[in-house]
Amino acid sequence: MASAQSRTAKRRQNKPQDVGDEMKRASKHPWVQNLARMGYVGRGLLFAAIGFLALQVALGNGGQPKDQTGALAAIATQPFGRVLLIVIAIGLVGFSLWGFIRAAFDPLRRGNDTGGIIARIGFLISGISYGLLVFPTIQLITGASTQPQNSTQKTQDITAQVMQQPWGPWAIGIVGSLVIAWAVAQLYQAYTGKFELDFKSHVMTRLEKQWAEPIGRVGISARALVFTLIGAFFIQAALQHDPQDAKGLDGALLAIAQWSGGPWILILVALGLIIFGLYSILAARWMDVT
Repeated sequence: MASAQSRTAKRRQNKPQDVGDEMKRASKHPWVQNLARMGYVGRGLLFAAIGFLALQVALGNGGQPKDQTGALAAIATQPFGRVLLIVIAIGLVGFSLWGFIRAAFDPLRRGNDTGGIIARIGFLISGISYGLLVFPTIQLITGASTQPQNSTQKTQDITAQVMQQPWGPWAIGIVGSLVIAWAVAQLYQAYTGKFELDFKSHVMTRLEKQWAEPIGRVGISARALVFTLIGAFFIQAALQHDPQDAKGLDGALLAIAQWSGGPWILILVALGLIIFGLYSILAARWMDVT
């Protein structure tokens, strides 16, 4: 009787570990890896579209800069737009899943020290943020929506709700600081070329190895600069106790356009975002997703 009870207790004790091991094995399944690679393609198409639309604004072709949802809506109006949206939707699911896998199972070997934990929290946030884009993309595919709410509107609404709490301004300030810290870390990776550590160099041609570093450095830096500005707007909103000061991606690009010499700066940023989109698409082949 005691022996049977001990076996039962042992099975119960091992069950969480067994489940975790099973999930880790499932995360390495080929279809999960292929979905993650599709995620890089989807992210690349999205940022290339954002950069292209920002470039049109900078060149004086009217309109305002777009965020991710605005870019999705613009894609929907193009020939074969629905097909592209389906590809992007699959990619968004894949990149969201890849974010959760990187956070939980650490396939990129970031570790459990302070830097590793921060990186894995970033992966978790990436999984959530790209997952939230899946629903508006499906709405556009099905025709249920033609103009999703932009990121600045959503950012200001959420900021206003948070700032109703006594601790709200502090929370928004911390968010802004974390966004800036993440952006600075991205700039550091771009400067040092550390992003290449995640590449499967043995599958890359000599030409790919030659161009991977400059493409990655320019693209990652452009995105990081925009997010540095987003973080600064969060801090400004916290200091001024005004949620209208918070901006999303589209608001940050619009702010650049309104600077002295802003159109020229926006041209450079827009080209950088297009290059980041290209880098992300190429990373679908280069990136180690095992």
